[in-house]
Amino acid sequence: MARFDFQNTETAAMTGGENRAETFCDMGLMYATGRGCDIDVVQAHKWLNIAAIKGCERAAELRADLAATMTKTDLASALRAAREWMTVH
Repeated sequence: MARFDFQNTETAAMTGGENRAETFCDMGLMYATGRGCDIDVVQAHKWLNIAAIKGCERAAELRADLAATMTKTDLASALRAAREWMTVH
């Protein structure tokens, strides 16, 4: 199984390849399912949101499904985290 970390995320964000949105979607799924990490719905939504912004339609669908299960506080935290990440990258 693939494992993503901060350094890989930074590399993916800077290289700008066509698979970047898919990489972010995979990261969202990783956090949503706990694949190689603890389940974290805030991080999952953050990465799915970023993937959707980058053009991944699948991520947009998954993000909507996940958002329906989240508290308003968690959703606000996820949106803020995605905004902060997009501002820096």
